[in-house]
Amino acid sequence: MTRGAIAGFVGLALCAVLGLTSGVRGVLFMTFLYLALSAGWAAVRGRTWWGRMARPVALGCAGLALVVSIGSTSIALPGAGTFSPVTASEDTSPGSSAHGPSTGGGTSSDDPASSLPTETEPTVDAGAEVTTAPAPAPASAGALAAVQTLEVKGRAPRTGYDRERFGQRWADVDRNGCDQRNDVLRRDLADVVAKPGTHDCVVLGGTFADPYSGTTIAFRRGEGTSEAVQIDHVVALSDAWQKGAQQWDPVTRELFANDTLNLLAADGPLNQQKGDGDTATWLPPNHGFRCAYVARQVAVKVAYGLWVTAAERDAMVGVLSACPDEPLPPSSSVTPTASGTAAAPSDAQASPAAGVGEATPPSVETGGTGEMSSGGAVGCPVKGNHSSSGEWIYHVPGGAFYDVTDPEECFATPEDAVAAGYRASKR
Repeated sequence: MTRGAIAGFVGLALCAVLGLTSGVRGVLFMTFLYLALSAGWAAVRGRTWWGRMARPVALGCAGLALVVSIGSTSIALPGAGTFSPVTASEDTSPGSSAHGPSTGGGTSSDDPASSLPTETEPTVDAGAEVTTAPAPAPASAGALAAVQTLEVKGRAPRTGYDRERFGQRWADVDRNGCDQRNDVLRRDLADVVAKPGTHDCVVLGGTFADPYSGTTIAFRRGEGTSEAVQIDHVVALSDAWQKGAQQWDPVTRELFANDTLNLLAADGPLNQQKGDGDTATWLPPNHGFRCAYVARQVAVKVAYGLWVTAAERDAMVGVLSACPDEPLPPSSSVTPTASGTAAAPSDAQASPAAGVGEATPPSVETGGTGEMSSGGAVGCPVKGNHSSSGEWIYHVPGGAFYDVTDPEECFATPEDAVAAGYRASKR
């Protein structure tokens, strides 16, 4: 046997081995392709590794080998089935019909629907897990059932997030004459002491049974003491931003940030510890409150159409499985309806803090001290503001920051501001 013949047989064997990675069809395809190339070489040179061959014969052998090589990819061989992924519309249950969609891509003449394209998995953005949106849960469904209605997707980038995109802090969105911070304090504290002249709006003190820690805190309003009890956004604003709120209009974002469904009084340090954590990353240390806490997060996300990550959904199910009958908390007057629209009540629907018909904050001109719903409002000589560092500062006309400050409280005189626990601005 010549060296050329040995080399030819070695090449044929290598091609057959390479074809084994695709089964019997692969072996046939690679083998006859190699023979077709060898015969083609003989048609050019008059000989190949197995010996001399007339050009007409070589051309015929090359064509035949090429046809066999291509045909080997489609001929049926015993036990050599093709792999076909199952699509989302296929029924793989034991009782599925024989005329359902074919996994091989064929159609059945007995089933008109089989001519329709099968449903495939939705396109997934890089790094994001997506599922089709489930049907809404009935209004009477509990928190565990409501979790199944939440869309599951990956967390969007935090790019562009700013607290100011959620509007004024503690705006009076329900138009009851008091800002949302004080609304929550009056709701969540016991033995509430209100500041005189504020129509019971401004909470000066009370007893707070903190649900996050299970401890009791004596609340006293003022610089250095108010921080002990903070107002937590149950679904953090940053978390909402990364799970749908980027697409909202400014009005909806402000309603969300001030919706009492999403607000709870909480132990200050624990609120800081939570940050913008979701159910998967933070839960209250008080185990007895976790079911109610997660149920509230679910209610908020269902109401506002926010999605959850897979880890977050699993964590919600894990907590609520221990309390399957946990109900969703009731919505507030500004929580979106089933139609998905959120709107503050009209003036006629507003519930005044004191007396029928008083739906606006008390004016400082009457000697009252009210929480303002918009910055720079007429009749706010001294503006009280809570700084980002937690300090309570008041600003007077002519001060460096007076014109750019959105007041959280208004006073007739600097003395009134000092009495309420504020200090003068340094500029």
